[in-house]
Amino acid sequence: MDDLFAPPAEIWQRIAPSYATVLRLRMLITTVIVTGLVGTVVWLTAGGLWAAPLIAVGVGYAGWQWFRLGRWVRTWGYAERGDDLYLTHGLWFRELTVIPYGRMQAVKVESGPLGRAFGLASVELVTSSLQSGATIPGLPQHEAERLRDRLIAIGIGDDEVVR
Repeated sequence: MDDLFAPPAEIWQRIAPSYATVLRLRMLITTVIVTGLVGTVVWLTAGGLWAAPLIAVGVGYAGWQWFRLGRWVRTWGYAERGDDLYLTHGLWFRELTVIPYGRMQAVKVESGPLGRAFGLASVELVTSSLQSGATIPGLPQHEAERLRDRLIAIGIGDDEVVR
């Protein structure tokens, strides 16, 4: 089954493992805020007997997500080929996307505050089809720059920049 998601004769480039830390911090911030707000409202309206299980569910969710996010980050990979870019990811539902360079219309690079703090960026490929666009998250900034420059060079047909 893994052959179905493997590019022919290529090795997957993986995203940065530190991207899991960025996702974990985002998840913890969101979980603390939501659990704190809901727990406080329930505590004030219904009492501690009802708030304690809700807080326990929030803590359990955070623990489950902590381990899941590490595994999820390890599933991401991409491979550059002569005419197309392969992208794969997914834990339960694996996905393989093949993007022909000829369909690329734009390349976007983004980095939020947490990503910048860890030196990470995301590269988004905009194509002529809504279904075939893709985002490669969690790349080290130097790798995101290299990939951006390579994809732009391929898009304008500058063979010297590509080599």
